[in-house]
Amino acid sequence: MTNSDPPLLNHYGALSSHSTRYDDPQSQLVVDECRLPLIDLSGLSSRDETVRRACVETICGASSEWGFFQVWNHGISLRLIEKMRSEQVKLFMTPFERKASCGHLNNSYRWGSPSATCPKQFSWSEAFHVPLTKVSDKACYGEFVSLREVMTEFAAAMSKLARVLAGALTENLGHGKEVMDNLCDESTCFLRLNHYLACPISPEIFGLVPHTDSDFLTILCQDQVGGLQLMKDSKWVTVKPNQDALIINIGDLFQAWSNGVYKSVEHKVVTNAKMERYSTACFLCPSYDSSIGCFKEPSIYRKFTFREYRDQVQEDVRKAGYKVGLSRFLVNGTDTVDP
Repeated sequence: MTNSDPPLLNHYGALSSHSTRYDDPQSQLVVDECRLPLIDLSGLSSRDETVRRACVETICGASSEWGFFQVWNHGISLRLIEKMRSEQVKLFMTPFERKASCGHLNNSYRWGSPSATCPKQFSWSEAFHVPLTKVSDKACYGEFVSLREVMTEFAAAMSKLARVLAGALTENLGHGKEVMDNLCDESTCFLRLNHYLACPISPEIFGLVPHTDSDFLTILCQDQVGGLQLMKDSKWVTVKPNQDALIINIGDLFQAWSNGVYKSVEHKVVTNAKMERYSTACFLCPSYDSSIGCFKEPSIYRKFTFREYRDQVQEDVRKAGYKVGLSRFLVNGTDTVDP
């Protein structure tokens, strides 16, 4: 451990000493390595409508079958990605007490899982979670002047790509590309900088606990260490890193809006005993008062606002220790949470 590392071991140890041993049935499932569908996004800008439509259909097919896919020729330069990673590493190498108290990046620094009541709810990681509207704010950066320039450029590129992909997904369902532009709001869209510290205790500890994303879609830029796993055909599969590609995953809101056509898939990050891992994620979200309704009837889910969804997720995590998610909003679903 270095003086930049948060006291994860202390927090995890305290949870373990007050908890009975927990055996997660899913942790016993066979884990295979997979290669996600890899999509060349140059097709989206093709003047040949046949080529463009084929690219859209491939994106939508992967969103329905996997809920995850990779993209290349995405328009974000390797130079920018490398600069962002370098600045991110410098930020996380700051002494822990400084990170925890300086208020950088909209005072968004978080580590571990403050709401965790047992080891299965604990994430061995630290992160900054910044609204896109704050990314260019000079007051957020303090001494990290060079981070602001790079992060502003990176956030703009990721946000643009997210909207392009969202446009393709809505187009495939018979709606105009502008639907997501009207729904989404920079004040609720986020850029999240993640640092998964090496964890020598046990490979069973989560870097990030199993979850689905509470947005329309997420773009993930990760390093080559690996650790991302997703649920596919009732088993966990490990995503093989690809340095030339970004990872896209569908969030809960697109699953609800598409009436279950697109899948928001459970995923997690596993720890590495010797190597740390860095990633950056961009979350495409609507305004808090946007109504999320299915694009066709009969609807699987009742209508809800993004604010209502977030509030329900937070309440469930506070009361039960985990996210319940979309099952709360099924038209014919139940409204119970296991103790």
